[in-house]
Amino acid sequence: MHRLLSRLAAPALALGALGTLGATAAPSDSDLRVVRLDPDPVAPGGTTTVHAFVANGGPETAGSPFTVVVDLPPGFSPAGPYFPSSCTATGRTVSCTFPAGLPPLRSATALVPVRADAGLPHGLRTAGRVRVVSADDHDPANNRTPFTLTVS
Repeated sequence: MHRLLSRLAAPALALGALGTLGATAAPSDSDLRVVRLDPDPVAPGGTTTVHAFVANGGPETAGSPFTVVVDLPPGFSPAGPYFPSSCTATGRTVSCTFPAGLPPLRSATALVPVRADAGLPHGLRTAGRVRVVSADDHDPANNRTPFTLTVS
């Protein structure tokens, strides 16, 4: 896993580079996977950022758009602004749509700032979840992972 993360993290793509490849294409044989990254600890009432990191394990370029979804636990709320600008928040869930075109062994990251409720106790550790949804992905086993939010 460490080797995969190293190979994927260096060539991370920005949304603009993906957008030039077209919004739709024939379905592909891509394997989108979520890589676990825990956000920095946050003080009660403060903010931290969830880095929703998705990698394409290949063997093909993603031929369809994909959506990265961040589910926050009780006590935390989306704070915006988000990256990419396609992200939308509904309750404690933020959904970010990326265009088709993520090449194999490349990555995309949604940045989701979150605010901890002011009344949360110091030392609280609770879990949220990042997941990816794509019509092309044929291996759902690696399409979601938890992350830990820690109140410092």
